[in-house]
Amino acid sequence: MEVKTICVVGAGNMGHQIALSAALAGYTVTCTDIDGEILRKAENFADTYLPERVAKGKLTGDQAGAARARISFTGDLAEAAGGADLVIEAVIEKLDVKRKLFAQLDKICPPHAILATNSSYIVSSKIADVTGRPEKVCNMHFFNPALVNKLVEVVKGPHTSEETAGTVMEVSRQMGKIPVLLQKEIYGFLVNRIVSAVKNEAIYLYDMGIASYEDIDTAVVHALGYPMGPFRLMDLTGIDLTYHIGMERYQETGDPRYRPSPLIVEKYLKKEWGRKTGKGFYDYK
Repeated sequence: MEVKTICVVGAGNMGHQIALSAALAGYTVTCTDIDGEILRKAENFADTYLPERVAKGKLTGDQAGAARARISFTGDLAEAAGGADLVIEAVIEKLDVKRKLFAQLDKICPPHAILATNSSYIVSSKIADVTGRPEKVCNMHFFNPALVNKLVEVVKGPHTSEETAGTVMEVSRQMGKIPVLLQKEIYGFLVNRIVSAVKNEAIYLYDMGIASYEDIDTAVVHALGYPMGPFRLMDLTGIDLTYHIGMERYQETGDPRYRPSPLIVEKYLKKEWGRKTGKGFYDYK
């Protein structure tokens, strides 16, 4: 299957960067969101980012202009997805929200369209049954920041066809990414299972008063060679995301080990979510 037109649902930090990555790769892209303010910020980002890349010599003026012409922004889901060959969902990490959205997309999109979720943890088999095209549903997980990070995890559910997985792998390559294929579903996929183990241990060490979060980050960076420590990473991806992922898993399993730590709950309630709010573990104001 050849993909020419992509719809990205969710214009937040991940969504608008995925959309712009696709436009830079030559796809016709529509980015949509129910929040007009988020959509406006996403469009402003495109209008700022592309000229900056030209100024830095990373793009020519013609390349930037062509990419900008290929991406549009709208609050109308039907307009955005009605002609899409591939939809990439990048909304909040809540299963009920995703299921409702995929049911809508199934009615709006052409029969051939692939419906992919960018979820960090939720496997597509928890979503596919609300559609009439489960063989065309899969995970297509980008990493933050999506314009920079090369890895994409493509996860096949038991319902996902070989054609769908192969098409999504090829789209990822066309976007300049390095895709990896998971032949079976597993909660958290590859990278986040490894990162979560480090993150949870770091939070435990901090909660126990063993070391400051700054020193834990320093130790991880300089001893393990990570580009940033777990607390700095949570600030980048969003402490609200850490909270929602933990709560979803806890509510699903009832296992207290998945319940967000009091530290994360406190940050979430204070809306100290990291870079996006100007303050998380570190101050970005």
